[in-house]
Amino acid sequence: MLHPAIAHFAISLPIISLVLGLLYLFKPSELMSKITSRFFVFAAVFAVAAYFTGKNDAQEVFEFLSNDAKSVLVQHAQLGLYLAISMVVIAVVKFIGCKKNIFKLEILSVVLLLLLSGATLYQGKMGGQLTFEHGAHVKIAQDLGKQVKVMKEELSMCEDDDEDEDEE
Repeated sequence: MLHPAIAHFAISLPIISLVLGLLYLFKPSELMSKITSRFFVFAAVFAVAAYFTGKNDAQEVFEFLSNDAKSVLVQHAQLGLYLAISMVVIAVVKFIGCKKNIFKLEILSVVLLLLLSGATLYQGKMGGQLTFEHGAHVKIAQDLGKQVKVMKEELSMCEDDDEDEDEE
């Protein structure tokens, strides 16, 4: 279950990149252009990683979810794919703008990231809804914990029975 850890970076890095990008637009410098470009690239890497870890984790929980939760999960997965692709495109635009020193491309990338950040926050809300309202992963862990407890009790009873037989 890597997705929860990766997803937090996939949500926070675009927001941090946006703040840095806006600062860069107000006070442009070559150093700030390079820093923001690298943040955009890191955000893209984590967006792609979040998509693939989410795809993997979704396979583990899908069968345990209610129909409503399955619907939210499908929407969450689709938006995750769109966000990953979009973040890669935006990072490429920003990187080209930085390397070729085309300020208009860098402005475009920050504006696109502004739009993407809203969708990213919505994606985080859906992920939280899956976890806290529909119990994705949480419910499975609780159910497994209950099963382990029952099995331990049964094992303990079997061991007690064995001890009673040995004493006779």
